[in-house]
Parts: sequence; structure tokens; C-alpha cells
Amino acid sequence: MRARTDNNERFVIIMAGGKGERFWPVSREKAPKQLITLLGEKSFLQQAVERVLPLVPIKNILVITNEVQAPEVRRQLPKLPKENVIAEPVGRDTCAAVTLGAALVGARSTTGVMAVLPADHVIPEEKKFQQVLSDAFDLASRGQAIITIGIKPTEPATGYGYIRVGETLPPPQGVKGYKTLFHRAEQFVEKPYFDKALEYVNSGQYRWNAGMFIWSFVTVTEGLQKHQPEMYAACQRWFKVAANPGKLNKVLEKEYPEIKKISIDYALMEHAQNVIVADGAFEWDDLGSWTALARHLKADPEGNCAVADFVHVDAARNIIFDARSKERKTPVAVVGLRDSILVQTDDATLLAHKSQAQKVKELVKKLAEDPRLKKLI
Repeated sequence: MRARTDNNERFVIIMAGGKGERFWPVSREKAPKQLITLLGEKSFLQQAVERVLPLVPIKNILVITNEVQAPEVRRQLPKLPKENVIAEPVGRDTCAAVTLGAALVGARSTTGVMAVLPADHVIPEEKKFQQVLSDAFDLASRGQAIITIGIKPTEPATGYGYIRVGETLPPPQGVKGYKTLFHRAEQFVEKPYFDKALEYVNSGQYRWNAGMFIWSFVTVTEGLQKHQPEMYAACQRWFKVAANPGKLNKVLEKEYPEIKKISIDYALMEHAQNVIVADGAFEWDDLGSWTALARHLKADPEGNCAVADFVHVDAARNIIFDARSKERKTPVAVVGLRDSILVQTDDATLLAHKSQAQKVKELVKKLAEDPRLKKLI
């Protein structure tokens, strides 16, 4: 077993290319969910970077985004080296992003260990998260483990994938023990119906699939070689030019549009035999829509959650969010409204029933088709 890695051998790849359409009108193409401020004073991306800084030097944090969002990413992260923001020419799902991330890490250290993390998660308990990530980094540096962080379900959510966990694994030889529990992964399960999700929660044997992965460069490339040979071949090519941003961009422009569009779960995690689940013993949320935001806002006695100068008569269980610029903000007055979402920006207003929150994505598509309204996306 190898000794634990020092921080210079640890890398974090933050995936920040999503569109965040369900958070329209605050979320737009050039500044989607991960780049906007919904909770606190900083964007989700800025929070994601700050969470990992105690474990990883800033020079080892890489953000994979797209060409439209790259300027805003660089603006929000001025201390991040410019070459650490990599823009995909087109979106090709998470396996391509992981493959690109592996090439970038390998060019810097073939003995490196990397965590792949989404940019838009809410993790209020930073210290607990850092403990799990640190233990996972250490375990991944000692062998051929593919580690994913699984969250203990708190409700029968149907919007997440699940992982069935098996036996708890003892610490490797020479390690006294980790504060984090690690389990063998038995099965990856797609987003279930409510009854099945309830069954999963009650069994205690399932974790939410949070889309967070930790592995060594060697381990992930071996996994790609075995299960996704085309991706592995691409990784080898990108690895050779990764140290030269100009050359890398040219190669990606040429090759990326032809890369297979597949998630890392389908491509690798569901096939590999060496997957370990770290118990994510921390509060976690993947904000999927406006309704999810209410979980993190203080409600008034009638259940209204407002980030606004809000006054109402006989209104209940609404989400009110005023994102207008300071000089344009005015009181938001509501009468008799129930179970609704009201969001205002300088150039658009959204009013939706909470039960239809997922359909905001359809609305964005409709806006895109209208020449007059296309500018709003």
C-alpha cells in the first residue's frame, strides 16, 4: 500500500457546464444556476471552490465549463489560474468531462488523485463534507478503488438515482481507521417511482447518488480502458497536449463534437467491480427547481418563503424571489395566492404553480423559439 498523498497530489475537477433552465428567469445561458446567487452572498460555484480549498491547493482546482460561461467563471474566480478554466466546445455529458479532467490531471501528475464534483450542490456542513472527502482522497490513493459519495436518504425522493450498498469495508492495512464509513457498492438504480423510493429509504440499504467521485488518475484511466476504450483513446490524445492550452483547445474543437454522449454512471460506474460508496454524513441538497429552494429559506407563519420586500393578505405556501437590481426593487404585494412561485428580474416575471415547477424548462424552450423573446434566455 502506498503512503497517503500530500495535498499537491490531490486535484479537484468541478463540473460547471449545466444550463440550470428550471431556475429561469434568474438563471440564463451565460449565467446559469451554478453562477448565480440564490443562497448567501456567493454563487454555488464560488461556494464549491471554497469548500475544497482547505484540502487542495488552488492551482490544483480545475473547472470544466462551456465557451458561453467561461468568461463569467473566470470573473467569479479571479484567483484561479486562467488555464484552470477549460471550456468544452459542446456538451457531451459527464463521461466526456471526466475523461477530459483525467487528461488534465494526468498531464500534471500521473500519481495524482482526483475528485470530480458538481458545481451547484448545497452543502451547509462544510467541515463534515471535508472530512468525508479527505478520507476518500486517502483511500483512493492507496489502491484501485473507484469511490463515490452516497447520501443517506431523508425522504423517498424520485428525482435522484440510488445506490444499494453492501458490507462495510475495514480500513486498509496500515490505516488506524477513517471517520467515514465505506461500503461496497452492490447496484446502481435509476430514478425510482415513489413506492420503490419509499422501499429504498425504509430498507436502510440505499444511498442517493450525489454524482461525486474520487479516484486516482491510474484507476480512472484503467476503468476507461476496460469499459470505454474510445474514451480511453481520447484521454490518451488529450493527455499529450493538455499542458498546452492552445493546442488542447484546437484538438477539443476538432474531436469533442464526435465524442460519445454518455454519463459516467452508464459508462463506468455501473460496470466497474471496484466501486466503493463513502457515507456522506452531511446535509446535502441538489437544487433541481424553485420549489427546492424553499427548503433553505425561512418561512413566515403561513408558509411563505420570501427573498423580497413582501407583503400579503391571505397568501400561503408561496415562494417569492425578487432578483431585480437594487434601484428597481419595489414591494411585492400578494392577495389570496396559494402554492405558487413568483420570481422577478429586471426584464422578466415568472408566475407558476409549485406543482408545475419542473415545466419551467419547457417555458425556456418556448422562449428560445420566439425571436422576440429569445434574448430572455
